[in-house]
Amino acid sequence: MTFFDAAVACAQMTEQTYDALCNNAAASSQRRTRRYIFRNREEANQHLVQDYFQENATYQEYYFRRRFRMFKGLYERIVEDFYGPKYLRKPTRNDILQLQAHHASVHGFTGMIGSLDCLHCAWENCPTSYHGRFTRGDHGHLTVILEAVASQDLWIWHAFFGSPGSINDINVFNRSPIFNNIYDGSAPDSSFEVRGTPYKYGYYLVDGIYHEYAVFVKSFTCPHGSRRKKFKRAQERARKDVERAFGALKKRWFIL
Repeated sequence: MTFFDAAVACAQMTEQTYDALCNNAAASSQRRTRRYIFRNREEANQHLVQDYFQENATYQEYYFRRRFRMFKGLYERIVEDFYGPKYLRKPTRNDILQLQAHHASVHGFTGMIGSLDCLHCAWENCPTSYHGRFTRGDHGHLTVILEAVASQDLWIWHAFFGSPGSINDINVFNRSPIFNNIYDGSAPDSSFEVRGTPYKYGYYLVDGIYHEYAVFVKSFTCPHGSRRKKFKRAQERARKDVERAFGALKKRWFIL
């Protein structure tokens, strides 16, 4: 064998060894790839409610006890006793009167019910198939949106959670049930009067992105004159109620 033949054989052996290593690496990478499983979480949640919590549930209390290691009546009593009387409900007429009186004395806004805003909550374990729906460029991470109304004492009496982070506050509001009781006529009376002029509904303080509705009071974008500037400062100061409520959620419950 000449020197040239030996060099060719060595080159061929090297190429074969390299191809074998690449094939092994590819096979190993394929083995490590996780198989995608479509879990259909929305339908699973509907099945859970239908199976255990509807009036004519599929499974009776015996099966609830076997699965969750707790009597269904005890679970419902814990939820109702600890959260129901104060939090799991909309304001009554008496609540609205107290909210309006409190906000009038603290902020100077007669008829104010609360402040409305949205918070983006990080979702670390979001499924890969949902990344496009729950990502927005200005946040840089996956988020789920919480829409809330908070009063000056940090009572969050409206919470609408679950909208994807890729949409804005207007899209969340269009999905929200916040005014459903007004549409169906079951809302409590929230009327008030200012300087002899009656108003049918109380109002919410919001930022500039929301619609021009009678129940929304927004600030001036470019105020001219001392009175408008004073109103802008007062509105933005009072609207910090909901921001303070979000701050409490972030600090106590680690919602980022």
